[in-house]
This record gives sequence, C-alpha cells and structure tokens, in this order.
Amino acid sequence: MNMPRFPRLENAVRRRSVLPASLLAFAALSLAARAQTPVQVLDASALHPPAGARVAIVEFDDLQCPACAAANPVLKAAAAQYKIPWIRHDFLIPYHNWSRQAAINARWFDLKSKSLGDEYRDQLFANQNSIYNPDTLNQFTQKFAQSHGVALPFAIDPQGKLAAEVDADIALAQRTGIKSTPTIFVVAANSKGASFTQVLNPAQQLYTDIDKALADTAAPAKAATARKSGGR
Repeated sequence: MNMPRFPRLENAVRRRSVLPASLLAFAALSLAARAQTPVQVLDASALHPPAGARVAIVEFDDLQCPACAAANPVLKAAAAQYKIPWIRHDFLIPYHNWSRQAAINARWFDLKSKSLGDEYRDQLFANQNSIYNPDTLNQFTQKFAQSHGVALPFAIDPQGKLAAEVDADIALAQRTGIKSTPTIFVVAANSKGASFTQVLNPAQQLYTDIDKALADTAAPAKAATARKSGGR
C-alpha cells in the first residue's frame, strides 16, 4: 500500500512496537481505511470470474501491507460464506523488504496444494507484526512448513519461474491501473448490471456488493418466465 505519509508508523508495527494493542489495532484500521482508493481501470481483462463462476472476488495485495492484513479475514469469510472464488494477485510495494520473497514462497506452497499456499498467505497476514525482515520471514516459513509436514528445499525458486509469475502479476496490476494495496473488486459474469465493482470499504461494502452481483447474474425463475409468456 502506498503510504508515503506513514513510514514511521509502519516501521514501528514491523519492529514489534511496544504501543498498546488497542493503539496498534486503531493504526491498522486507519491504514485499512486509507488503503481503498478509487481506481481508474485502464484494462478490465483481469476483472472477471473464472470459467463456470457467476461472481468472484479479485484482489491485488502485498503480503507486507498492514491494510491487506486487516482486510484479509473479511475477504476470507465472505468467500467461504458465499462459496465464490477469491482470486489473489501480487502487487508488490517497492520499499517493503520481505514481501517479494513471501510472494515467491506462497507460490511454492501453491505447488504442493492451492489450499496450503492460501493458508500460508493467511498465516503471514495474521502474524505480520512479528515479521520485520527477510530473516524473520525465513524463520516463519520454516516453522510453517514443519508444522504441515513439508520439507523446504535449499533453494525455493532456483530457476526464477515463481519470481517470473510474481512479476507477471505486477505487470497485470499495472495494466489494470492498480496503484495501491489492497485493491479489491467484486466481479460478475453475464451481469445485467456492472461487470465489476471496486470494494472501497470491505467491512461495510463487501457483502452488499456480492449480494448485488449475485442478484444481477441470477437467471429468472422458470415459473415467473412461464407466467409472463402465458404458459401454464
């Protein structure tokens, strides 16, 4: 998330600040509130559900972004409740010192299983305040792998294939017009309304936007259609 006015706050959180938990929570919420800025979409080709889905959530995030961490539980709960796809794209913030390696690690866990990769991302967000440099990220990743019975290789991405996938996501975000994280959309296929809607405030807006997208993509009831056409 681009936060040029708040580098000291983010650094304090990253170094396990001794601020009271309530103040840290307030800081995270403030960051989340500022993160959702309207996007001028330049290319909407990424803003659609996967094949066979009516509605989906599309997110551009950075694993070191505090506002992304604040939004993550809301997105996860909504995707589970509505049983809709949640598509995550990497959009790295240049001054973050471990998010690139974290994104590569997540894609390595995806190779084991998509659910494992997603759990790694969720756990990174949940433990973000205790990860403040590449060394602590490595320690976290080792513990995560061990707790899931997975042996990490000496080199996660020796040929750079996973890094190339991360870079492809960044390029996709730039083509779309993304400039900050998190940027979240509810997207719909064959909608009678908007094909995508940016979620500016996940806590207040996400469920409403999903409900509307589902309503706009619902097929008319057969009985209602028959009555309108004079059928019995």
